[in-house]
Amino acid sequence: MNIITHKDLKVNNIKRIFEISDNITSGKIRKLKNDPTIALFFAEASTRTRVSFEVAAAKLGCKSIYIDAHTSQTSRGEELADTAKILSLYCDFIAVRINEHDKLEAMANAASIPIINALTHLEHPTQALADCYTIKTIKKSLKGLKISLIGDIAQNTFNSLMVTAAKLGADISLIGPKSIQPNNIYVNEARKYSNVYISSDIKKGVENSDIIYTDTFVSMGDEKEAKKRRALFAPYQLNSKVLSYAKKSCNVMHPLPAHRGEEVTAKVIDGDRSIIWQQAKNKQIIEMAIIDYLSQNK
Repeated sequence: MNIITHKDLKVNNIKRIFEISDNITSGKIRKLKNDPTIALFFAEASTRTRVSFEVAAAKLGCKSIYIDAHTSQTSRGEELADTAKILSLYCDFIAVRINEHDKLEAMANAASIPIINALTHLEHPTQALADCYTIKTIKKSLKGLKISLIGDIAQNTFNSLMVTAAKLGADISLIGPKSIQPNNIYVNEARKYSNVYISSDIKKGVENSDIIYTDTFVSMGDEKEAKKRRALFAPYQLNSKVLSYAKKSCNVMHPLPAHRGEEVTAKVIDGDRSIIWQQAKNKQIIEMAIIDYLSQNK
């Protein structure tokens, strides 16, 4: 089994990963047998995802090997499929962080061991799992909640989160400029499970929200348009005024890294309604659960 896209995560898979996460949180950690190894093949910058995967593996008794794609033989022309085949001979799992989703799929098709999507330009499923697990621990359940995603509503983290949260019963509100529309593939998939609303009106969009979630205005690969994107999304900054439109019990989330003063203010990040740091901590818990889950479902 791989975790490449939302298609790999049925509701029962998600719930089982959350059950394992609950066990880990309560101190019941199942050490993996036979000294497994996970290869972390990263072609994009990372802090939290890399560190959390390395720590997650270590706590399970699993070795990790970090491979910088830019200093690997792929930088000299080796096919990614060949790299995946070789890593399959040496390792037990591969986590891949690469911008182009089709390249990840090429590796998955060639590999004979489980592959985990650690971020592509289309999806970020491990982040979505950590986000939904965090919401579950704070709110007890996602069913019936309203989760508002504000800013660049066409990006990878939002794609994964809207589908995963909708599968668990949450309604989704996508709020951004009219010139930026979300990916219909993910909107239509989420609508199979719950309601998805799209609006350019911030006040209307976040009204009655239980969670407001934002992310960087300049995603990986968009750096050349950074100035233009910052100007376009500036009216959609998550600040105290925006938060006042939501429920008083509404919490704030951000996958990090945050650009304080751009997509979110420091006051909101560090405020008492922020659960951003719990969210970051849960990345490691979820990644432990994912590795454990895949070890049982190879």
